Amino acid sequence: MKHFRTAVLCIYICMTSSSAFAQTSDAPPMREPDYNKPKLFNSLPEQIPVDIAVFNNLLSSPVGSAIDQNFGAGTSFRFAGQVVSAVSKYENRINSVVIRSTNFNGARFSFTRTLLEDGSITYTGRLISKEHGDVYELQKINNNFVLVKRNYFDLVNE
Repeated sequence: MKHFRTAVLCIYICMTSSSAFAQTSDAPPMREPDYNKPKLFNSLPEQIPVDIAVFNNLLSSPVGSAIDQNFGAGTSFRFAGQVVSAVSKYENRINSVVIRSTNFNGARFSFTRTLLEDGSITYTGRLISKEHGDVYELQKINNNFVLVKRNYFDLVNE
């Protein structure tokens, strides 16, 4: 009788598991992006010319220090915040700073200077907020550095 009960239990488990559809989806779970996020930088222009020397000075700011800086001569774009991270790695070949904004609803400005093997220097930077639908990205246009306004989902995949 024990063997019969065990056999019936095994058949019942096999029948139940063969009819389960919990793991049949081939698509990975994904969140739909919210394209209706509010814009943080609506009142600002599409491009903001910046002075790269100002950004280089930010790299030497200690964690916790307050920043209130005009990002370039000839522009009225003022950025205020607090340094939350300052890192120097690989014998100062990569320097990076992250500043949490106090005048743009908690957006973060991240800036990195990288010294390449050939002696040239590259710069990357972004002013971004996860709660908003627009960002600024640092780009080099005609040998001048400019913060260019972009859509959040052009840079970030959720």
